[in-house]
This record gives sequence, C-alpha cells and structure tokens, in this order.
Amino acid sequence: MHLLLLEDDPRLRALIAAGLAESGHRVEAVTSAREGYNVATSGGFDALILDVMLPEGEDAGFQVAQRLRARGDATPILFLTARADVDSRLTGLDVGGDDYLSKPFDFRELRARLSALVRRSAGQGSNAVPLPGGFTLHLLRRQVSGPAGAGVPLTPREFELLEGFALQPQRAYARDELIARVWAGQPEVESRVVDVYVGNLRRKLGDGVILTVRGHGYRLGELGP
Repeated sequence: MHLLLLEDDPRLRALIAAGLAESGHRVEAVTSAREGYNVATSGGFDALILDVMLPEGEDAGFQVAQRLRARGDATPILFLTARADVDSRLTGLDVGGDDYLSKPFDFRELRARLSALVRRSAGQGSNAVPLPGGFTLHLLRRQVSGPAGAGVPLTPREFELLEGFALQPQRAYARDELIARVWAGQPEVESRVVDVYVGNLRRKLGDGVILTVRGHGYRLGELGP
C-alpha cells in the first residue's frame, strides 16, 4: 500500500514509518497540517494516517480531513490521537474519518486497521480483490491468481501498479500519478516507463484488465456483471 503519515512527533513518526516500510508498504511522512494536505491532494494514496493534535492546533488533523472530504477525496483516513474520549471519536467520524486509534497503540493493531480500511474501500470483505477477466488480487499475499486459481507471476512493481488500479477501480490515473505511486523517490522516471509496465500487465492478464483513458492515462477495466 502507498500510505501518507502525518505525525509531528519525530520519534513516533520514525517508528511508524519504519514499521510500515518493513511490512512492505511505501510511506510518505510529513509533519504539519499544511504539508499533509498538500501531499494528500497529489493523490495516489491507499490510506492516510493523520495525527489529530499538530503544531497548527489541537484539531488540525480533523481540519485536514474535512478539507480533503470537501474536495471529494474519498481516500480512507485513520486518525491517531492521545485523546480517547467519545466526543473526539465522534468528531473524527463527523469530519470524514474512517477509523480512530488512540495512543499508545500496538503496531500490529495499526497494521490490521489499515488493511481493513483499504479492503472496505475496495468494497471487499476479505483481502481478495476481484479483477476483470476473472483474476483476483490478493492484498496480503501480494499475489495475483487466474480464473482457475493458478498464480500469475508479477514483478513487485507490476503488482504495485495493478494494486493501485484495483483499490480505486473507478479512478483514472494520469501517468505522473502512477510514477509518484510506484516509483516514488526515484528521479527522472519517464512517463513511457508506465506504458511499458502496463504493456507487461496486459500481456500477462489480457487487454481488458487495464484500459487506456485517451488524453489522460489508465484505469481498471470493467468487472462485468
């Protein structure tokens, strides 16, 4: 998963980012509400982890979420906060949050809650996400199986690219958004690299899994009836 972490405590931020990276996720960590909102609006994230109390104010994390929801951003949001009272939890849900985790917390619970959020966002009750053509993407195993159940060999980048389409099936991605998601931190990745990887996926899964959106980029194909 591609995750945004907004946390102003340097020690906790480093621990969370390192733990999620070790679990195979890509994490972009920021420290302020302003930076969190700006990075979140760049798109391409599977979930947002937002601290509530930030340098800008006690409810700054809530305000970030509220602004994102106001612009139509439906990315799942998990709030982190030391405030465990019911009123704070209700406020978090009212401004568009999807879940709420009180500090201190067990890292395993954070990981489990994030996985659940992304599964719900994809409309699934399990870690198996259906793809066009009868294929299935398995989030936890990071594998793809065919209609008969046989595994389809994908490289890590091919899987990350396909995962992005599968988790937001109604979204059309521009090439630069896909580069930011799959090749984050690598300088000078050309847009044609995306075309090459999409071509590889089409050869392995068929032309109907990823469709071209003329003048924009790509999106997931139709799942069918």
